[in-house]
Amino acid sequence: MFTTVIGALNVGFLQTLKLFAVTLIGALPLGLIISFGSMSRWQPFRFLRRRNGRGARILAGFRPISALCRILVWIIRGTPLMLQLIIIDYIPGRIRDHSPWGTGETGRFLASAIAFIINYACYFSEIYRGGIQGVPRGQQEAGMVLGMTKRQIFFKVTLLQMIKRIVPPMSNEIITLVKDTSIARIISMQEVIWAGYAFLKGSHGYSGLIWPLFFTGVYYLIFNGILTILLGQLEKKLDYFRA
Repeated sequence: MFTTVIGALNVGFLQTLKLFAVTLIGALPLGLIISFGSMSRWQPFRFLRRRNGRGARILAGFRPISALCRILVWIIRGTPLMLQLIIIDYIPGRIRDHSPWGTGETGRFLASAIAFIINYACYFSEIYRGGIQGVPRGQQEAGMVLGMTKRQIFFKVTLLQMIKRIVPPMSNEIITLVKDTSIARIISMQEVIWAGYAFLKGSHGYSGLIWPLFFTGVYYLIFNGILTILLGQLEKKLDYFRA
């Protein structure tokens, strides 16, 4: 019995690891893009500033990219991940004749990955934005005095100092992501919690077994422990950026 339970939990935890890895791979760069959009200063109607009238001045100050990104972040951060997961999984299939994600476990995994990537990208974007804006303005001005281009200033000055600043909050979000993967069971994705709960309902010829569900906590503890050590080592290696 123990071998059967561990085998099923291992299969479920593999799905958890896959969802975790795919989310990080997608959300880290997407979050940076969203943060750039949130800080965008592009104003297509700035030529209206010279006109009289309050309406013209408001329109002149409209920054569409920044506004859209901030609205997206506000919606995603203001609604539960579980609700977003249900919407992404079910709504497209209701609109179309069939789900664009496909059927079976592969379709559920794809829907979960998309929901998690969008959700965590929005959270990461705020961390990125805080890290970038937290770099002293004098650092950038010093780079300009040295004749560096804006691109060089960003990659050689701002970005390196930003990484040091965002590691602690980013580490917290990454550890939270490990536990949040359990929410994917709401659309029947067979991650480790789903695998443990299946033995309570009567999976693999066993029924009423509750210990496999609680044993899933061991998987999370071990994996989060490894991540905590690795992220702690990363933070120590970045100590030379300390201001």
